Amino acid sequence: MNAAEQRPVPGAGPGSTGGTPPGRDSGAPERPGAPGGDGGRPPRRWVKGVIIFLLIAIPAGYLVISAIQSRNGGEDKAESAVAKGLTVGWPSRVQRRIYDVPIPAYSADVAFYETNSWDTSRLYAQFITSREGLDRFLARLGTRPSALAKGEVTISAKEAVKVGWHLGSGQDWSGMVLKQKDPQPVVKITVSGQHALHPKVYVVSTVTP
Repeated sequence: MNAAEQRPVPGAGPGSTGGTPPGRDSGAPERPGAPGGDGGRPPRRWVKGVIIFLLIAIPAGYLVISAIQSRNGGEDKAESAVAKGLTVGWPSRVQRRIYDVPIPAYSADVAFYETNSWDTSRLYAQFITSREGLDRFLARLGTRPSALAKGEVTISAKEAVKVGWHLGSGQDWSGMVLKQKDPQPVVKITVSGQHALHPKVYVVSTVTP
């Protein structure tokens, strides 16, 4: 071994890794946010603001849309019912109780339809009954046949046309309007006496919440 081979290499020696001397930068880039670095970029506050705004605005928007649809829903339902006309059959027991329309048993030609809006609900009903059936119907409403005014058609033309009723001259009409205390409905009754033994009854009951 000559003198050149015996010369120690700088930084080499026992325990040395042959790398950069301690305390000196090795030149490798540090990871963002790592200890000793710049700590990363601070979160942007406007992003948080936008998120908070959306969390508040979106549910509020749904509430507004729901309220509009709820208000218009009653009008749409009423228009749909008009387009379909009377439904052949009996109103449900709940409807008859709410609108105070106690159609007597064994009635014929029973039909109805209901309209609902945000401030008013109506039940239109028709049926053919006997004289005794008419008496029972009126008695359950707290009135009697003598309360029916001869020649009176108490259901308006505007109401009648909605369900295709033709109430006017040419028949033996009688009618009455039963006004009750709130929240009970106002019940308009018009009776056709064209067939004396089997009067046909038309009813429009209006409920105002």
